[in-house]
Amino acid sequence: MKRLIFALFLPTLLTACPREREQSLTLEQASQALEESTAASEAEGLTASSVDISTHFTIGQGAETAASELRAFVASQLPCAELSLEAATLTIEYGANPGACSYRGRELSGTSKITVARNDAGQIEVDHEWIELSNGFVTLNGTAHVTWDGVAKTRHVQHDTIWTHLASGRVAHGSGDRTQTALDGDASVGIQVDGARSWQGDRGTWDLAINGVQMRWADPLPQAGSYTLATPFDKDISVAFSRKDEDTIRVTVTGPKRSFSFSVSKLGVATREP
Repeated sequence: MKRLIFALFLPTLLTACPREREQSLTLEQASQALEESTAASEAEGLTASSVDISTHFTIGQGAETAASELRAFVASQLPCAELSLEAATLTIEYGANPGACSYRGRELSGTSKITVARNDAGQIEVDHEWIELSNGFVTLNGTAHVTWDGVAKTRHVQHDTIWTHLASGRVAHGSGDRTQTALDGDASVGIQVDGARSWQGDRGTWDLAINGVQMRWADPLPQAGSYTLATPFDKDISVAFSRKDEDTIRVTVTGPKRSFSFSVSKLGVATREP
């Protein structure tokens, strides 16, 4: 009888041991998660800004007409840009000419190619290529495919990019699949993002689930929502965002047994909170 009881309880004991030995999240790991999330958010913001530029045309008027309307819009908003149009592809070289080069509050440089693949009442498809595109925080190279749902008023973005975080020099190659909607119905203020993205860099591979993240163009980080981050140090981490004041975002990084909070300024400077 004793042997039977021992055999029944053995699996439970073996299952419980690794959980008991699980190590707490360290400050260094939390700081890494914050740094990686910040860089990924900046890359997301730059991608979203470029995609947002490409929304300014009349739906249902054909691909080449849409590209021509985009050319007129960019010329009116960004006099710094050198523009060339070939069929349904618009090439934008930011900073090639004198004049203002700011969009949604960020200075742009580099090259963007926008191809309107389809523009009819039922389907809109736009392809993007970025060559050394930068907003002063990150530099982006790569591509994205964007489809629009006019009824739901959403954009579906799939990307494959290499981005460089300028402050740290970190380089990462990543991809993603997510849905964007206008923030509180006003895309001029920002967007809400849901979906996933992942990237590989010097620190390893990071997988990010994006849960109702609200991004204002004026901020370096989301003002609300959360990320669920699978890390290369084998700990799943929650990164939650909340607005502290007009110029500051609070970021709470929660992992096994511990959590840390940081205040991040508009300049992207992070300070640990007590």
